[in-house]
Amino acid sequence: MEIRTVGIVGAGQMGNGIAHVFAVAGYDVLMTDISRDALDHALELIRTNLGRQVTRGRIAQADLEAALKRIRTTLTLTDLGQCDLIIEAATERETVKVAIFEDLVPHLAPHTILTSNTSSISITRLASRTDRPEKFMGFHFMNPVPVMQLVELIRGIATDEATYKACLQVVERIGKTASSSEDFPAFIVNRILMPMINEAVYTLYEGVGNVASIDSAMKLGTNHPMGPLELADFIGLDTCLAIMNVLHDGLADTKYRPCPLLTKYVEAGWLGRKTERGFYDYRGEVPVPTR
Repeated sequence: MEIRTVGIVGAGQMGNGIAHVFAVAGYDVLMTDISRDALDHALELIRTNLGRQVTRGRIAQADLEAALKRIRTTLTLTDLGQCDLIIEAATERETVKVAIFEDLVPHLAPHTILTSNTSSISITRLASRTDRPEKFMGFHFMNPVPVMQLVELIRGIATDEATYKACLQVVERIGKTASSSEDFPAFIVNRILMPMINEAVYTLYEGVGNVASIDSAMKLGTNHPMGPLELADFIGLDTCLAIMNVLHDGLADTKYRPCPLLTKYVEAGWLGRKTERGFYDYRGEVPVPTR
């Protein structure tokens, strides 16, 4: 099938980035959220980010204007029902995602493909709560979406070949590269990345090094563009903890036990950049390590 219209559930950090890349690629986009302010903010952010691309010569001013015209917003979730492809990019809580899909199902066109941008939750389990597990996939973008080139495509146990091929063609059209993953906890990227971040937090917790020395060691010693603790702040410590819990619960291996210090930061509400405090304090002009 040819996908022309794309519905996006959630106008947050991931949702607005997904809307951005699809609109630039020529898709008609309908984005929904429970908050009008969130939708308005998302449109402002998309315009700003498109403007940066114009300034850097990556797109023309005419492309910016055309992309913005392709994006519509709505507060009514069921308006997305007739889209060819729906990408759920709501908060990383399974109960929220299930409720969204259950509300959508009665309003879907027969051909609509459902996908989730989840970074760790079982695609098979989410698909089982819909009327079309064969037309359900994981469609996991990396953050920030307009910049990062990878999309993880995750097949549930029931996902059919036609759905996979349709999603693969979409990834190619938006100018990104697909990595295909089977449906096991945290898929590929986070299965590898999150234990590394968790180990960095253990290294801090056990006093092997402080925040600055751990991040400097990994940036200069392994050529990582960001240190693991800086990256954790960028992702959100609550998200890191949630993914580690998925790994620990799903694989039943003690090597995935979340570090108690990571739990403590989340309990304190120090979630990283989005709350202005995490492993670094971002309230001043320059980030300052908190340990």
